[in-house]
Amino acid sequence: MSPDPAPAAPAPAPVSLSRLSINQETIKQWSLPELAEGCVKEGIGAVGLWRAPVQEYGVDRTARLMRDAGLTVTSLCRGGFLTDTEETARARALDDNRAAVDEAAALGTGTLVLVSGGLPPGGKDLAGARERVADALAVLGPYAEERGVRLAIEPLHPMFASDRCVVSTLGQALDIAERFPAHQVGVVVDTYHVWWDDRAPEQIARAGETGRLHAFQLADWITPLPAGVLLGRGQLGDGSVDFRAFRGLVDAAGYNGPIEVEIFNEGLWARDGSEVLRETAERFRAHA
Repeated sequence: MSPDPAPAAPAPAPVSLSRLSINQETIKQWSLPELAEGCVKEGIGAVGLWRAPVQEYGVDRTARLMRDAGLTVTSLCRGGFLTDTEETARARALDDNRAAVDEAAALGTGTLVLVSGGLPPGGKDLAGARERVADALAVLGPYAEERGVRLAIEPLHPMFASDRCVVSTLGQALDIAERFPAHQVGVVVDTYHVWWDDRAPEQIARAGETGRLHAFQLADWITPLPAGVLLGRGQLGDGSVDFRAFRGLVDAAGYNGPIEVEIFNEGLWARDGSEVLRETAERFRAHA
């Protein structure tokens, strides 16, 4: 007789809305003041921000706006794009990432999300590109530490490996991160990018054991993908991702921090922002 199957892990308890962070891109149609006002009105206490709109509004001005609204900035997106081979381009990338660290520190967030960058023009060497990311982190990690900021490597789905992110799995991200102190470099678990990977559970546990699980983001996987694929993230519950199971994994790994909902979707951006925010909070309660 075959042995009885192992019992399934118990489902985690319903998530508290206090853990919800709204990433700015989810409601891209809103200005920063609208985002702050809307989150306060809905009782949401945290946001994830992006560099371009923050720079346009002003870094110090944004920091004051969020502070005055009582909002916590859970992350800043994004640094990275560290795979160039040409010396001048690499120097520019390092300077831009130092600026991103400074912006994160000014905003009061301890987490700068890094997207590694794709292959350089004409390049085919994925392993070499990942090594250049590690080389850059050897410079950026100490700089970030001095400013109280952690660098969080975000693996992206393999469909982005050529042009956007040569780090495609949590395992690859951790292989790089573990070369550095955990308080300098860790990883992001984004369900949109890792939901398909059957090794994700063990890698989430590995990140927790080594103190490198720095951020947790949610978006659903829906098909068919749109042209360009970048804007194909779905509202929670509309696609294939088991968010409750992923939250159970990150909780078990010791992560009890904010959970960002980060959705790039033109359909959401075309709707009323208040409606999208309320729906996102409802979906978070139901599915996360």
